[in-house]
Amino acid sequence: MAAHSSIEAITARIVERSKPLREAYLDRVRRAGSGGPHRAVLSCGNLAHGFAVCSPAEKTALAGDVVPNLGIITAYNDMLSAHQPYETFPPIIREAAREAGGIAQVAGGVPAMCDGVTQGQPGMELSLFSRDAIAMAAGIGLSHNMFDAAVFLGICDKIVPGLVIAALSFGHLPSVFIPAGPMTSGLPNDEKSRIRQLYAEGKVGRAELLDAESKSYHGPGTCTFYGTANSNQMLMEIMGFHMPGASFVNPGTPLRDALTKEAAKRALAITALGNEFTPAGEMIDERSIVNGVVGLHATGGSTNHTLHLVAMARAAGILLTWQDISDLSDVVPLLARVYPNGLADVNHFHAAGGMGFLIKQLLKQGLLHDDVRTVFGQGLEAYTIEAKLDANGRVVREPAPEESGDKKVLALIETPFQSNGGLKMLTGHLGKAVIKISAVKPERHIIEAPAIVFHDQQELQDAFKRCELNRDFVAVVRFQGPKANGMPELHRLTPPLGVLQDRGFKVALVTDGRMSGASGKVPAAIHITPEASDGGPIAKIKDGDIIRLDAIAGTLEVLVDAAEFAARTPVVADLSDNEFGMGRELFAAFRRNVGHADQGASVFA
Repeated sequence: MAAHSSIEAITARIVERSKPLREAYLDRVRRAGSGGPHRAVLSCGNLAHGFAVCSPAEKTALAGDVVPNLGIITAYNDMLSAHQPYETFPPIIREAAREAGGIAQVAGGVPAMCDGVTQGQPGMELSLFSRDAIAMAAGIGLSHNMFDAAVFLGICDKIVPGLVIAALSFGHLPSVFIPAGPMTSGLPNDEKSRIRQLYAEGKVGRAELLDAESKSYHGPGTCTFYGTANSNQMLMEIMGFHMPGASFVNPGTPLRDALTKEAAKRALAITALGNEFTPAGEMIDERSIVNGVVGLHATGGSTNHTLHLVAMARAAGILLTWQDISDLSDVVPLLARVYPNGLADVNHFHAAGGMGFLIKQLLKQGLLHDDVRTVFGQGLEAYTIEAKLDANGRVVREPAPEESGDKKVLALIETPFQSNGGLKMLTGHLGKAVIKISAVKPERHIIEAPAIVFHDQQELQDAFKRCELNRDFVAVVRFQGPKANGMPELHRLTPPLGVLQDRGFKVALVTDGRMSGASGKVPAAIHITPEASDGGPIAKIKDGDIIRLDAIAGTLEVLVDAAEFAARTPVVADLSDNEFGMGRELFAAFRRNVGHADQGASVFA
């Protein structure tokens, strides 16, 4: 089916806007990919170092430039539940490569930090910057010029975007992303949230809170709520970087291992040595990026991707804007209810039909570009499937169901949960911001209340504990942008603001920082740019200023006389405490050189 007229129009304007940058990028990709395997340019000494630990047969094969060599970039560590399963993946991939007549080598490891561990801690100030550090680390691994294709092992928040930026920077190589899958379901996410709020109110102690958290995050795999990590997996599948049906299969299962072997063999099949050459830089185009945004809206995905998708697109010479993301939200309905947008977790989503059902529904009304290239090679129609094992342990694919397995979790395109994706850009006196309202009740889409200004999330928590916030207000938490302190997620604000909202007060958050990928029921205007550290208007707000957040009209205003507001001098904060400790001193150059939030908050552009 032809793409929806609005989808076509938005895609066309992205193509036109990106043309000079995209053409220059494609020219670089094609020049880098010309001439076949790059090992031919290596000196004998170079090559000897590159295959020193290989077997004699592998050395002979690599010396001849006729056998493909697969580079593995891994984010394995055994502190992250999502990445611990990757410990066993390289041997599986090497075996698959041998079966396919190729070779596989671990090209390098990249850092993988856990936002769940660092929430509210100094280490969270490295989180966003870790994305660009991951891209650079992956680039170092691939710079040895030994490889004909790459597979990327990564799942969580900044890790996949960083790996995508690296894959597109080495766009002359085919790239396949291999997920490890979500952990099995534990304590329901809504019950975990309830215990957190009780703890915030002082009604349960730390022991009860830790017990609940441990029952929720209890084993290998991604956390089961629909935050940035699982949004990443959705994106990789709908953008064509995954094998069809691969995203949400639990780790440690026969199907998971079979999908991993299949992905490795497919990566070897699409190198320049074969007949299906699929370089990542040409595979991912403006249509692929639009498909990713559509999937984000249809599933109520992470607000962090208003940063990451912009940065990922830019790595392919594509200029995606917040306005594009907001306009796409207006035409893409919400088809999934996964916590925090519902009670289900990602395992329930997968069981109800998962990605295959979702893609099938979106294609019905032309809300996705089907005519894209993917690592599977057949357009998105090939992703409207369920992956299973046959009697011989091989992956087989059956058509996705026509009906949802659970209509409370996945909806038909004809009867969506809401008519739009719920992720909007806000504009007004304060600049630009984004808001996610898919989990916010309609009566809270407009909040008008006096400002209470904070320069640190701990200040708000302390004020809550002193019972100073039992009223209608808009919390303005500033000096939380990328230049100020690396733009940490302000996840610890969710329980106290949620408690106040449940008490009947009108509350909202306005910040130049980030909220979790699991942004929930409290209206939050986030990622404000220009940020306070750049002298942005948010630095002029005073306690008591009336702020109007209107998620319906897409506006964010300070109801102060325009001349008076313009005449105010922006507040300057002492940020010296954010410059040292937990490695923050190592990232001073990132804070100095990072771009604006609406440009991806990247140090690369």
